[in-house]
Amino acid sequence: MTTVVLDKTGTLTTGRMTVETATAFGIPEHELWRLAASVEQGSEHAIARAIQDAARAHVTDLHSLEDFTALPGLGATARIAGSTLLIGNADLLREHDIDLTPAATALADAHEQGHTVALVARDGHLIGLLALADTIKPGAADAISALRAQDLTTVLLTGDSPAAGARIAAELGIERVHAGVAPAQKADVVRELQAAGEKVAMVGDGINDAVALATADLGLALVSGTDIALKAADIILVRDDLHVIPDAIAISRKTLRTIRTNLGWAFGYNIAAIPIAAAGLLNPLIAAAAMSLSSVLVVYNSLRIQRVRSTETGSVR
Repeated sequence: MTTVVLDKTGTLTTGRMTVETATAFGIPEHELWRLAASVEQGSEHAIARAIQDAARAHVTDLHSLEDFTALPGLGATARIAGSTLLIGNADLLREHDIDLTPAATALADAHEQGHTVALVARDGHLIGLLALADTIKPGAADAISALRAQDLTTVLLTGDSPAAGARIAAELGIERVHAGVAPAQKADVVRELQAAGEKVAMVGDGINDAVALATADLGLALVSGTDIALKAADIILVRDDLHVIPDAIAISRKTLRTIRTNLGWAFGYNIAAIPIAAAGLLNPLIAAAAMSLSSVLVVYNSLRIQRVRSTETGSVR
């Protein structure tokens, strides 16, 4: 491996987002909450869950939902009380020619703070903006540091804005960022890195990561991920802990070194011993003892793989 690509939401972050601010345009704030939460009833995305949780503090009843459609990488649309509702990122609203001017200041502030933004529109008019934040997983920065110590380039992959991606990358010490990446484009980023000569490991957990996991030279899925991500990956990390990523790479590298050492010893022993034995210069008893010793050395060397230093605790395990 030369490069490790890490998905943001659910991999580097907890995936449990919270709504930091809500700004309504031309309607009461409580109605913004009701409409946004009503649309998100049909979604299982982390943003949808956060909006629904936050809305409970403002409204108690939601509108009935009709014709809900999830739009991967953009947001969602639905019919509510005879109106067409859109909720998602700026690209979704621009696709429907919705004027974002009223939200220019709030949008700039949210991006500057590294927040994820969900814009809400009704019948072609912008009615609200919700700014959300995610929490970085404990120990994520240490895990990234351990990867860099293994001479691996780290790359952040996120659908968030460049400002939000840059904030997360700076906090964790990640060297390169690909922001604003739609789910369908994640595999394209992996292919670009491979085309540049990189050997790429992809780490993800969601349904949106499955193609990228399968495309990478090595796919690693967190055990907390979706079934399709687990099936697409080469390695399943059985602890929802980012330290297992450098641990897995360290174990793999040590295993390969051990295989090479064992092969070198076995070939070297036989190359040296067979001609001596063929010349009648080696007592059969000594040859048998030497062969046994060779096997013991190979087994002992292999058992040393167990002693891999944990990047999490610093202990040997």
